[in-house]
Amino acid sequence: MLSAGQNLRVLRERLGLTMRDVETWSAAIAARHQSDEFAIPPSRLSDIETKGVVPSIYRLYSLSVIYRKDAREILTWYGVDMNKIAEDIPLASPPKSHKSEALENVSSVHIPVRMDPSFDPRYTVNMGRLVEQWGVVPLTYLAQFADRRYTYGYVGTDDFTMYPILPPGTFVQIDESKTRVIDGAWRSEYERPIYFVETRDGYTCCWCALQQEGLVLQSHPLSPVPVRVLKHPQEAEVIGQVVGVAMRIGEWTTVETLPVPKEREALN
Repeated sequence: MLSAGQNLRVLRERLGLTMRDVETWSAAIAARHQSDEFAIPPSRLSDIETKGVVPSIYRLYSLSVIYRKDAREILTWYGVDMNKIAEDIPLASPPKSHKSEALENVSSVHIPVRMDPSFDPRYTVNMGRLVEQWGVVPLTYLAQFADRRYTYGYVGTDDFTMYPILPPGTFVQIDESKTRVIDGAWRSEYERPIYFVETRDGYTCCWCALQQEGLVLQSHPLSPVPVRVLKHPQEAEVIGQVVGVAMRIGEWTTVETLPVPKEREALN
C-alpha cells in the first residue's frame, strides 16, 4: 500500500508535472492569496513525497488545485476521513444547544442498502438485526431526498428545557417552513409542537406561545428551567418546528446527577 507521499508523487508524475512546475504554480496561488504559506519549494515537495512530511493546510490546498484532486481525498491518504465526522460527533458534547453544520459537506455515508423483507414499520423492532447489508453511498445519489426546509440541531448537555421529553444530547430535525407559533388544545404534551428558538443567549428547544408581552418560551413541567418571556423577534426568533428526534437513552447522566424538578422544589 502506497504512503500518502508516494500517492502524491504518482499523481504528479501521472500528470506529467515536474517539481519546478509545482513550485511555479504554487507560487502563483500564493501571490493570488497574498500568502507565502501556499508556496511549495522543490525541497519541501521532495520531503513530502519521500520523507513522510505532512503538508500544511495551505500547501494541501495548493496540491489539490494543481493536481486536480479533491482535498478530502488527499486527507484520507493521511488517515483523515471527513466522512467519519458522523461517527465521531458523539465523542464531543458542547454544553449549549446549537445548529449542527458539521455534516453539510460529508460526501458519502453508511446506510442500509438491503433490509430483511420481513420488516414491518408498524412494530417496534431491533433495526440492527433487520439490516442485512450496509454500504457506502455517495450523497449525490441521495439528492432526490434533499429538502432545504430541514435543518438539524443538538440539545446541549446543560440544556434541560424540555427534559424529560428531549433529554440533553438529543439530535433534532427542524422544519424551517414551520415558524408560525400554533395555539390549540393539545390532548397530550407529545402533540404540542416543540420549536427550535434562537435567543441572544443561544438556541433552545421549547414550547412557545405568543402574548402581548412577547414570545413565551415554556419549558417542560418537570424541567428545572424557568419559563421565559422575550421580545419577539428582537430577542427570540423561531427557527422552525421540531419534526424529528434522535436520542440516546440512559447514557447521558447518572441518577445521582438528575436535575431537581420545579414541582419538587416548590414542595420543599
